[in-house]
Amino acid sequence: MSEERMNENEEIEIFTLTDEDGNEIDFEVIGECERDGQRYFAMIPVDDPDASDDVCEYVILKLAKDGDEEILVSVDDDDELDDVADYFDDLFSQEIDYDN
Repeated sequence: MSEERMNENEEIEIFTLTDEDGNEIDFEVIGECERDGQRYFAMIPVDDPDASDDVCEYVILKLAKDGDEEILVSVDDDDELDDVADYFDDLFSQEIDYDN
């Protein structure tokens, strides 16, 4: 489900996900957390031609079980999604160094 790549001494975790049309898209994990017993991932597309250095839009997926297999699924509950998005927004805003 995932692969790891090294980039300037940084480990980058990449997931290849399949959309509803059957297209495979590589996503880089930019954050993860556990809340209320669930594991969540914040991800950005690896090759997004619309992405800029100024704006980082990300998707949030959660880890779920499908039989014995672990899969990533979208968060359908609005309150759950808002809670996790607030966590990631706070996390990412702390990582920005505005002095440089």
